[in-house]
Amino acid sequence: MPYDYKPFPYVAPPGVSAPEPRHPVVIVGAGPVGLAMALELASRGVRSVLLDDNNVVSMGSRAICWSRRSLELFDRLGIADRVLEKGTTWSVGRVCHGDDEIFSFDLAIDPDHKMPPFVNLQQYYIEEFMVDRVQAEPLVDLRFRNRVTGIDQTGDTAHVSVKTPDGQYGLKADYVLACDGARSTIRAMLDLDFEGELFEERFLIADVEMEADFPSERWFWFKPHFHDGQSALLHRQADNIYRIDLQLGWDADPDEEKKPENVIPRIERLVGKDFDLDWVSIYSFQCRRLREFVHGRVIFAGDSAHVVSPFGARGGNGGLQDVDNLGWKLAAVLEGRAPAGLIDSYNRERVQAADENILHSSRSTRFMTPAPGAGRLFRDQVLALARKAPFARGWVNSGRLSTPCVFRTSAPDHPVLPAISRPGAVAPDAPQGNGWLLNALGRDATLMAVNGAPPPGVGLATLQVEVNDAVRARYLGDAPAALYLVRPDQVIAARWLEADARQVDKALTAMWEGRP
Repeated sequence: MPYDYKPFPYVAPPGVSAPEPRHPVVIVGAGPVGLAMALELASRGVRSVLLDDNNVVSMGSRAICWSRRSLELFDRLGIADRVLEKGTTWSVGRVCHGDDEIFSFDLAIDPDHKMPPFVNLQQYYIEEFMVDRVQAEPLVDLRFRNRVTGIDQTGDTAHVSVKTPDGQYGLKADYVLACDGARSTIRAMLDLDFEGELFEERFLIADVEMEADFPSERWFWFKPHFHDGQSALLHRQADNIYRIDLQLGWDADPDEEKKPENVIPRIERLVGKDFDLDWVSIYSFQCRRLREFVHGRVIFAGDSAHVVSPFGARGGNGGLQDVDNLGWKLAAVLEGRAPAGLIDSYNRERVQAADENILHSSRSTRFMTPAPGAGRLFRDQVLALARKAPFARGWVNSGRLSTPCVFRTSAPDHPVLPAISRPGAVAPDAPQGNGWLLNALGRDATLMAVNGAPPPGVGLATLQVEVNDAVRARYLGDAPAALYLVRPDQVIAARWLEADARQVDKALTAMWEGRP
């Protein structure tokens, strides 16, 4: 059955009848990033007003491929169980040249994580689940059909003008978070623009509903018979909906290509005639970002700050990682636990992450849609070689899948400990007792003592970690014991084989000050 796009109720905001008190945070845009940001701040005791100019979830599947790190965030926000139950879990990807599979990969080779590598679920379900959580959260004031018409800053205050069906009103806030997508009105109002590359290529994206026996895997084709000379991608989603991406070429007319009489024959060549067309869109590849994500009291996150091509699932997942990074920092500044400079570290770290995502996405785009000449010759020769030579398969680029960025840092480290848990990396999950390590970490900075006891006199929460095979592989290696300082966003801030309270407190101070 097609998704039921039920409108959310509009409620007249108090500001249309009387001035509202100053708010800690105003969030613009109730997509996955804005909703997640509101929930993350609420989990840290911060009130927010969340504005959206619409009153329904996003039309079409849009972002569908949610990485393990996003699922771990969903777990903290209280929607992971619904996502896992409704979504399609997958770990296997297959890459084809023509009609032949040239290789496959399985991301489930690293077991002992609570969350799977990826789950496919349409964005409208993610938004629905988050709206349900937000509406039950007293610290979030979600306002539909509230369109931002102006923004200004004076000193330590952001001013927002809002238009509603009942008239206009104004809001004052300590901070405004622009989570309003790739066509951000906040970005336009501040006269900011993206920097980067717009690729001369277009893709058709279609959701089709059908009863089929396609496995829950990622299938990518270079130059298949059903779409000669171009690329194609197939993903399975919930409700017997399949996502199909078809390369069109830069000369394609978007308005013509979206017409059902042009879309349906293309889909029939791949899946036959027994399907219903659910949603169609045309997109062009962009790999661009703002120069800076923090502009005074206005902070950008998600697609309003950076955009990448969709292959690799780095867009929606990258936006949720912005939430992970900013939430604890903004809460700490608002509570007076950290200086305002901590927010500058959000800019530094997430710009690094955006550049990494843009690099991977740009390389994928150039391989999938090479320019005539040397680029196309290289791509075709690599595909031919990968049929016979396993070493060449790593050169085939059908989209490098999303993984969290490892932030650059000069924090204390020890080379004998495993690289997977080095400072700047997200702490890897592992079984712990009857549960999981990441669930045991809590919401604040934590000192983990792996196979030992924490030093006396440290001024933060501690966690003694039992050693099992997964913990040893991810946190100890050949070391007998170790100490890990973990940030509130579960990123490793520092680590030692052994340390005293003074060393730990020094690293903790650097963390709260946002020093690299």
